[in-house]
Amino acid sequence: MAWWREAAERRRPREGRVSAWAARRAARKDCAEADARHAGPPATGFTLLPWLLVGLGALSNLLQGSTPNPLVGGLGLLVFNSLYIYVTFRSFDRARREARRTRLALLLMALLTTGLALGYGGAWLSFFPLLGLAAGAALRGPLLGRAGVLLAVYAGAVAYVRGGWDDASTIGYATFISAMVTAAILGLSEAVRELRAAREELARRAVAEERLRFSRDLHDLLGHTLSVIVVKSEAARRLAPRDLAAALGQITDIESVGRQALTEIREAVTGYREGGLATELDRARSALSAAGVEPVVRRSGTPLAPGTEALLGWVVREAVTNVVRHSAASRCEITVSGGAERVRLTVADDGPAKPSAPGTGTGLKGLTERLAAAGGTLTAGVSPRGGFTVTAELPAVAEELRPTAVTG
Repeated sequence: MAWWREAAERRRPREGRVSAWAARRAARKDCAEADARHAGPPATGFTLLPWLLVGLGALSNLLQGSTPNPLVGGLGLLVFNSLYIYVTFRSFDRARREARRTRLALLLMALLTTGLALGYGGAWLSFFPLLGLAAGAALRGPLLGRAGVLLAVYAGAVAYVRGGWDDASTIGYATFISAMVTAAILGLSEAVRELRAAREELARRAVAEERLRFSRDLHDLLGHTLSVIVVKSEAARRLAPRDLAAALGQITDIESVGRQALTEIREAVTGYREGGLATELDRARSALSAAGVEPVVRRSGTPLAPGTEALLGWVVREAVTNVVRHSAASRCEITVSGGAERVRLTVADDGPAKPSAPGTGTGLKGLTERLAAAGGTLTAGVSPRGGFTVTAELPAVAEELRPTAVTG
């Protein structure tokens, strides 16, 4: 039954990932449905077209023959409606809304509305609230307040000239309210759409950062672990013909490393893995000894914060992996010196210097980004005395930055 328990253990992380993925997918679906239910006015000029029904009174006067010069009135009504449609449809795109053509069309609307109101009065005065609606849609921004007040006063003055105080108060108030309410509703709708787009962009960035963190963790975990397993397997193969007990010891170490790697991978999947510097130093000694490299470890200074130890543990893991894989060194020195404010880690080997020395790959590049996010630095290069040196410096209280999971 041991094989069954091991298979169950192997399946459990994937089941956790599948359930987490299903939960995130369901959350995104719920958010999309909520956005659809509360999407607000659609971003199109068709929303403002029904308000043209306000001009039915003027059209009725034309059809009943009560308007003098009906040809002029009909042409004016047609041009006003055309300009209204032109301005309102352009108002739902910021670049077109702020273009000179839109402002010119709005000015022509104002002149035409003034002419029709002064010429005919009565129902034709209702074109001023429509002008205010178009102005509110096109002039959203810091100038809207002044423009709305001036337009309302102007409309009231024209209505007073044509129909007296009653028409002046009604038309002026209606013009101001139509401009302000339209601008407020359309501005709020646009802000909602921009916030939704910003939220989606933040979600995409968070997912990208989480993928980068996960790939970085897997690289560091599997790269180091597989290197140790390969080195210890080679040592066991060499020792088996002449020292079976020593070979069995190496095989036991391989089993231990494999089990520990399985645990670490599970912790990395859940995002809660924290390495320990002391543990990594012990593993480094074991891996270097198995590879035939003499390990020299020195540690001094005060105890470090957990976040600092975790980051330095990653550096030790990656640097020792590079020594085992690439250096052909016979000696490796690991020095940790901590102070009140800064801590310094150095991993130096005596291998032959190579033009393409390790340290420019994915592992140390990812560690450089991690340490920079925590206020530290990482340098790697050929030492003046020969060999390769990796140096990391961190604040004594650095905490590793971890992106939060996105569920919607």
